[in-house]
Amino acid sequence: MELRHLRYFVAVAEEGSLTVAAQKRLHTAQPSLSRQIHDLELEIGAQLLNRGPRGIELTAAGRVFLDHARIALLQVEAAGEAARRAAQPPRTSFAIGFLTGYEMDWLPAIMEILHAELPSTEVVIHSQDSPDLAAGLMRGKIDLAFLRPEKQAPGLKFRLLRKDPLIVLMPHDHALAARSSIRPQDIADEIFIGTSATRAPTLRAAIDEYAKRTGITLKPKHQAENIAMAISLVASTGGVSLLPLYAQNLLPKTVVSRPIQGAPPMVDLVVGYNEANTSPLLKFLLTKVDALKFRVARNDAR
Repeated sequence: MELRHLRYFVAVAEEGSLTVAAQKRLHTAQPSLSRQIHDLELEIGAQLLNRGPRGIELTAAGRVFLDHARIALLQVEAAGEAARRAAQPPRTSFAIGFLTGYEMDWLPAIMEILHAELPSTEVVIHSQDSPDLAAGLMRGKIDLAFLRPEKQAPGLKFRLLRKDPLIVLMPHDHALAARSSIRPQDIADEIFIGTSATRAPTLRAAIDEYAKRTGITLKPKHQAENIAMAISLVASTGGVSLLPLYAQNLLPKTVVSRPIQGAPPMVDLVVGYNEANTSPLLKFLLTKVDALKFRVARNDAR
């Protein structure tokens, strides 16, 4: 089995089409790609794809193989990045990733620490979805990230920073906006803006668990790929959404938030890093996690 077989399979699985994967992702001929996938299935001894008139669908074996193939490709890329780093002089830059929106809370605090004790350090900032941050850590592109505790992330370590409650977002002129807090059953019959299970799996799982716990049904009318899209959909459709508390930092005047009555759903915010990363700056910052939490809590209390 060669790496190209893994790349070809992942491209076809993600595009859902041999033709699209061949033309847009792999720049190869579709018949050649079909032969490569066929050879891969023969070598594995299991059918990975079902080819039908509606496109490509993964078999049960294909879904399992896809997870492992993605991890293998990430590890190969990480190995290359580690080798390139080893061949270069020690760097003084440090890459920090933030789940989009959390920069407003955590970046000032971490910059205070770095500037006070390591003023010459060049800090590179990434703002992405949590799965992309985890992939960046695994590839060695990011040194430290503020994200969700992703499950498909071998080699990564997570340390809990805090648990964030979810709040209800709605248009400023929504009927529920007149209330100081929202009951779970109040949102059950509203247009609900859901979150992507691919781009925000931890948040999606927290919402699903909350609906089950409270006995309400939340059927998303629209699905948001990120927090900005969720806020835009709330404003444009008149619907409601459940998002972490930090979303308040990003709201336009047309959208407001309200707390949930009772025990709200919670999501973990963690700081993550690759245990194979030997950066002295990383080790230094990991000793400052408690100080970092204190600074953010102090700023929140002001």
